[in-house]
Amino acid sequence: MEQASEQWRILGLGDGELAVYEALLGPDRHGSPTGLARSLGMTAHQVTAALDQLLERGFLHPEPAEGRLPAAVNPTTAIRNRIHLRRAQLLSASSDLEVLTASVDRLAAQVLGRAADPQGTGIETVRDQKAVAERVNALLASAQSEVNLLDRPPYASSAPDGMPQPLDVTDLVRRGVRVRVVVDRAGLEYPGRARGLGELAEQGVEIRVAPDLPTKLITVDRQVTLLPPTDAADPTDAALVVSDALLGNALVPLFEEVWQRAIPIAPGGTEAVTEEDRELLTMLASGLKDEAIARRLDLHVHTVRRRISRLMAYLNAETRFQAGIQAVRKGWLPA
Repeated sequence: MEQASEQWRILGLGDGELAVYEALLGPDRHGSPTGLARSLGMTAHQVTAALDQLLERGFLHPEPAEGRLPAAVNPTTAIRNRIHLRRAQLLSASSDLEVLTASVDRLAAQVLGRAADPQGTGIETVRDQKAVAERVNALLASAQSEVNLLDRPPYASSAPDGMPQPLDVTDLVRRGVRVRVVVDRAGLEYPGRARGLGELAEQGVEIRVAPDLPTKLITVDRQVTLLPPTDAADPTDAALVVSDALLGNALVPLFEEVWQRAIPIAPGGTEAVTEEDRELLTMLASGLKDEAIARRLDLHVHTVRRRISRLMAYLNAETRFQAGIQAVRKGWLPA
């Protein structure tokens, strides 16, 4: 039941909307919203709100007779239409994020240019390592719901494990704040780095690994983003604190795009692979074409190709055959 409820939630229906929809599909004639509300034990306002949601999401036929309830659309038709719409929205969002990812350097240059403007741009320049550390601590202390980090070399010599210091992300987790970190794969080469990340994962920090991260950043509650100095070892390099809505709307989706393409790291510091990726790699190794894989996974072929590209980049493979070999070496697939 919980899984079914989650699936309906993804389709945009809560318990109230689902109850109204099921009633309209049934054989009983309720006549009016008031009668339907009485039969369901809901208020007339709740039923009216549910009807509006169902109509907006395509589960009801529009323009009912005055004072009458709208007719329900066949569930198979309604759900398939909703899936097609959702798929189109995701493809559009993914295309937008590809553009953002390719434009990181240009966006950063725009920020640097605007940072010199004192007329309330929502962008603050922070210089000096001590001042940057204090600003980071203040931002983390203000976190209410989530903190997201992109972490890549070069690192300050005082922090060889790569985590900004002092930055107690485990304290955030204990406070109920969700913490997600994507670490550049090159950072795992530092001594003790993988072990340290595993310990953080055991404390509840969600950690993933990806190659060639586009930038460093710390985002707090999706409202404020700090772009740390490009070279943490350079005392003259500056950090930027961005609260400007326009630029924030670019940096937050950038993190989400990187997060979706990254590979989880399990407690103990070992790289993990999702069951979906393992299934994809198995079909890839068996020689199936992209279209056949997409049909078996019930995904759009463009989605499958993006996932294959992500896995090949992570596995440092130039061909799909090499990706299969690397997956076997990592223990993701049986030898």
